[in-house]
Amino acid sequence: MRRFWLLFSQAVTVLLAAYFVLATLKPGWLARSDRMTVSTGVPLVEAPAGASGGAPPGSFRIAAQRASAAVVSINTSKAPDRHPHANDPWFRFFFGEQGSAPQAGLGSGVIISPDGYLLTNNHVIEGADEIEVVLNDSRRSSAKVVGTDPDTDLAILKISLDRLPVITLGNSDGLQVGDQVLAIGNPFGVGQTVTSGIVSALGRNQLGINTFENFIQTDAAINPGNSGGALVDGYGQLMGINTAIYSRSGGSMGIGFAIPVSTAKLVLEGIVKDGVVRRGWIGVEPADLSAELMETFGVKAKRGVLITGVLQNGPAAQAGIRPGDVIVEVAGKQIAKVSELLSGVAALKPGTQSRFRVLRHDDALELNVTPGLRPKPPKLPQQR
Repeated sequence: MRRFWLLFSQAVTVLLAAYFVLATLKPGWLARSDRMTVSTGVPLVEAPAGASGGAPPGSFRIAAQRASAAVVSINTSKAPDRHPHANDPWFRFFFGEQGSAPQAGLGSGVIISPDGYLLTNNHVIEGADEIEVVLNDSRRSSAKVVGTDPDTDLAILKISLDRLPVITLGNSDGLQVGDQVLAIGNPFGVGQTVTSGIVSALGRNQLGINTFENFIQTDAAINPGNSGGALVDGYGQLMGINTAIYSRSGGSMGIGFAIPVSTAKLVLEGIVKDGVVRRGWIGVEPADLSAELMETFGVKAKRGVLITGVLQNGPAAQAGIRPGDVIVEVAGKQIAKVSELLSGVAALKPGTQSRFRVLRHDDALELNVTPGLRPKPPKLPQQR
């Protein structure tokens, strides 16, 4: 028995010594052995082949993949403004060369046609001498301006490349507050970025950004460089063109604004067909209903837009609209505030008769109005 315990203790000592040597000199052998034991000795439940390729619950991967390829970066450059005396030798002697470096700009855009048409913001390309478009696949192309519409801050560009990815246009009129959306663009020039959020509000106006304001408000992060980029829904369909943010610091504060794609379609059609957007105009001075105005004009209407002035011999006057009338419907679309009247009339085709529903005291009238072409606002003199 004593001999047996002696042999056992010697064997254990040899095994421990061997393990110590291996752990010191060849630790990889022991680690590999442990992994083999786990992988072969413990029953594991593995995902079926290909199961990891699908998007996990709540992911926007599919929507981002569908839309991202059609969102581009836009680089602009503008020649510096030269001082009127820049060529004067004495001026250069005292002040040196003025404004020798070109001004660079950055924005985003969305490819909407296989023919190379792009949507972006007018302020992204305004005044640019050169415009370069960079696709998500790193291809580059110079772009030409097809047309601009400062009243909505939209611009149409065109590039000449083949096999262009195209975004799918959605129905922005069907958006509701709380719907999930993604903002895609090139913020701060860091590269294409996708952020998520919800629709915070609809029909935002009176922000002093554009003449025709009907913004989608979202809390998806939008930063400088995102202007002209895409706001898409959970299916990757274009809902709007990101155009502005509310910020005190220059960065995103969770309040961003996008132009609805329904507006962009009208601008696109007008510019491509006619080279300019033709908007309706009837020549009235409108005002939202208020207690003071209702008392002044003797109005009893609960909803609509009060007409406080009518241009003599204008389209509205010729159709019989008078000061004190309340317009409640334009071409079948109900009107509740001035911004809706402005947008509704602007959407009418000049020279084509449209039906207006008007309240005059206790009477409801149906009037046929033939809108004219909205005049361009006068250009203000540049201050130097």
